[in-house]
Amino acid sequence: MSDRHLLPPDQLKEKLSEPAMDIRYLLSRGYKKKSAITFVSDHHRLTEPERHILTRLVFSPKKADDRSKKKLECSQLKGCDIFVDGYNVLITIETALKNEPLWFADDGFLRDTSGIFSNHKITDMTCMAVDEMLSTLSTLKMRSATILLDSQMSNSGILAELIRKRSKDHRFKADARTSKHVDFDLKEAGAHAVIATADSVIVDGVEKVIDITECWMKQNSRLLEAFSLNSHMVDRFEN
Repeated sequence: MSDRHLLPPDQLKEKLSEPAMDIRYLLSRGYKKKSAITFVSDHHRLTEPERHILTRLVFSPKKADDRSKKKLECSQLKGCDIFVDGYNVLITIETALKNEPLWFADDGFLRDTSGIFSNHKITDMTCMAVDEMLSTLSTLKMRSATILLDSQMSNSGILAELIRKRSKDHRFKADARTSKHVDFDLKEAGAHAVIATADSVIVDGVEKVIDITECWMKQNSRLLEAFSLNSHMVDRFEN
């Protein structure tokens, strides 16, 4: 799936805002998410890519609130040990570097909507995203960062080596390695750890989370470039 097959973000926001409200209403009354999205999308005659966006961005008010309570501010990371969901963070930063849209989901986490994870390839833009991620981590003054990469992804070992090499230019303690079970490793990092991810499954399974892409966008005055289907999220980041 590619955002090139979608309406421009402003038009997409206008088109999907009402369906998003309908889905939230159904979710708050106990409907299963898949059923709610199918029912509402069929009613509004939405395309598959538009349904994918609703799946990525819309959650029940309770689920969104539970996740947002786990999310730390960028200023709260001094002295922390951070475990980074490498591809999740890098692909999201890459999306922004390519001037493709990022969205604030109902739970407050930035997400792309292109669905390119399994088809990701290492490019010059990936190298730029690595540098931006490491620079952002450096300014957060945490104690250490461990970046985990899915070994099933092509050239993960090469990317891990690149991250280790480039991290030497920064003062914080850093490591990058591949894993066959990144989700499990992040969930088992320990109560002291802060997990850097916007992956819903991982967020639900850990205690403290940080959105590194949001920190990066704040540092580069790009936060208002992100879109949202939730008016409360828009108010939060415009004020």
